[in-house]
Amino acid sequence: MDEKRPTWERIRTRAGPDLKLFRVRFDWKRNPRNGRTMRAIVLEAPDWVNVVALTAEGKAVVVRQHRHGVGQVTTEIPAGIVEGGEDSRETAIRELREETGYTTDDWEYLGYVEPNPAFLNNQCHHWLARNAARTDPVELDDGEDIVVGEMSLAELRQEMEAGRLRHSLALVALARVFNLWDRR
Repeated sequence: MDEKRPTWERIRTRAGPDLKLFRVRFDWKRNPRNGRTMRAIVLEAPDWVNVVALTAEGKAVVVRQHRHGVGQVTTEIPAGIVEGGEDSRETAIRELREETGYTTDDWEYLGYVEPNPAFLNNQCHHWLARNAARTDPVELDDGEDIVVGEMSLAELRQEMEAGRLRHSLALVALARVFNLWDRR
């Protein structure tokens, strides 16, 4: 699939509402295939991080928290928003410590994904934290109520099967470290 498609020309752009987590942007673009102009909605968002933190025993540090979008408690990995002035590594270190109390000096960048390039303009960076240990108290934001735990690969699979671990970005990050689906 080497075929290169012409770029969609942006005719104009207009800012929409600022929704705290996202800013809406409207772009009018010309379709190179048929020449028609359409309005695209883009959510401008800061980059995010997901942290796969492993203890010395090889267990993953997980968090359980209520998620408003699905209206239930989910199992995930530590994650957060890259704040102004931080790079993704600094955010990963901060989020792991604040959400779980775990720290480490052994970090590896695993790459990034585009959460949904159809309408989001950000990246989600994945970090691996090896030999993580609980050293600090948790420092939760006012909107957080998190329970911290550790899980083996078998326990992660059980959480997936039970429907408690379904966050796509967490699963992608975990899949960079563990073979989540192959039971052989």
